[in-house]
Amino acid sequence: MYDYVIVGAGSAGCVLANRLSEDPDVSVCLVEAGPPDTEEGLHIPVAFSQLYKTPFDWDFATEPEPALDDRSVYLPRGRVLGGSSSLNAMIYIRGNRRDYDEWRDLGNVGWGWDDVLPYFLRAEDNERGASEHHGAGGPLSVSDSHSMHPLADAFVEAGALAGIPAREDFNTGEQDGVGRYQVTQRDGMRCSTAVAYLHPVLPRPNVTLVPMALVTRVLFDGSRASGVEAVVEGKPVALEAEREVILCAGAYQSPQLLMLSGIGPADELGALGIDVRLDQPAVGGNLQDHLNAGIILFTDDPTTLETAETEENVALLQTQGRGPLTSNIAEAGGFWRSRDGLDAPDVQFHFAPVMFAEEGLLEPFDHAYSYGACVVKPSSRGRVSLRSADPSDKPRILTNFLGTDEDWAVQVAGVRKCLEIREQAPLKRFERAPYEVPDSDSEEDIRAHVRAKSHQLYHPVGTCAMGSVVDAELRVRGVDGLRVVDASVMPTLTRGNTNAPTIMIAERAADLVRGTVAAPEAAATA
Repeated sequence: MYDYVIVGAGSAGCVLANRLSEDPDVSVCLVEAGPPDTEEGLHIPVAFSQLYKTPFDWDFATEPEPALDDRSVYLPRGRVLGGSSSLNAMIYIRGNRRDYDEWRDLGNVGWGWDDVLPYFLRAEDNERGASEHHGAGGPLSVSDSHSMHPLADAFVEAGALAGIPAREDFNTGEQDGVGRYQVTQRDGMRCSTAVAYLHPVLPRPNVTLVPMALVTRVLFDGSRASGVEAVVEGKPVALEAEREVILCAGAYQSPQLLMLSGIGPADELGALGIDVRLDQPAVGGNLQDHLNAGIILFTDDPTTLETAETEENVALLQTQGRGPLTSNIAEAGGFWRSRDGLDAPDVQFHFAPVMFAEEGLLEPFDHAYSYGACVVKPSSRGRVSLRSADPSDKPRILTNFLGTDEDWAVQVAGVRKCLEIREQAPLKRFERAPYEVPDSDSEEDIRAHVRAKSHQLYHPVGTCAMGSVVDAELRVRGVDGLRVVDASVMPTLTRGNTNAPTIMIAERAADLVRGTVAAPEAAATA
């Protein structure tokens, strides 16, 4: 028996385990399906794509995507301590002020920009120091790039010449511009939530970590969640929660667990022989993600992965925490408005001084650089559903990328802007020949290129959204003692990479669980 059972030691679960166990009278059990993060490659930034389709990856894939020539898109997700923060590109982006004000205006009191900024600050230890917009001394190390590949600077210069001004900081609530991204690294090494939040508290006697344990369902006593069932060393084990069960399994697996536990669309659950506890059609719906489409160009200049693992670079990493091995691959990028009249950017760019092709699964075979554009605030919506009643089966995922004319228009504009940036002198001088580029800048050719070459940016959200599946305190509606705390609770996708917002959600959720934040009703009354 524990006070809290947390499912998933990922970007949110590690945060909650840390914060809730600050009270020595509270016992916390953290359950993780994957292994400890002892593999060296999990901590060397440049190696993240080499972790794809390994035992540390859930290795999901979408159903055939209608707008992408019915391609199935690869979806890597972390199956290890730290979750996807142990596999991601480490980009630290909070999103736009308007993203959170939108959440608040949808009825989720306490989630506006001014409400959430203190939690971003509390989490952060930024090497630039404390300021109005940044925190210092928090668990999560945030740093400038320690790789500093010159091609990334060339992209920023080219972007400025193409009409997107340079920007030093994307995390003030405003984002327009191009620049180098800050990253979640400490001394040039990955700072996952396992590194930042979990490992420092594992010695606490009130923290129990259960790795290599697949949670199969939430257990109930009447209408109250009383624990979870997990398979440990091949045997089912009940882990009981006196206060709450908290799902932190991510935008694919938190809804999967709810549905396996009888909370979801009644007709779908009944068809699979699952007893319906609560008919909740919204579970698994509202799936949103970022799709990247762009260009890859050959160059005669040395690029990152092809030259990283030299003795000299290993020494640079070990002694100074810098050099190519610290590269997060997507070193630069920015935000842009594709048309007049928008109150915030609708396109994000990612630039990598390396060949990043075939969804990151192709081993680079020549020097090249890659960059692309994504629809940063998509209107398309997809769905996560069960493939079967077997908890070991992967969920059925249809992201429905580019499912609206609006999203297509923005995507075409973004790729066209990539082509414009290509022609600017600071970047053009590095180009030897094209590798993956649309046949022309016509809409027809750009659409064909997007359908064939686009890949996911690994930012799924929305499938247990606030306002439908959970309330503003992240409690699952219709039952007691059960919360969801991860990216699935976002009602709409933030403008940018979603790891920092997920950590913020968990920081705020810890206060909500402890009762140290005013309840939404009290805040609304005040």
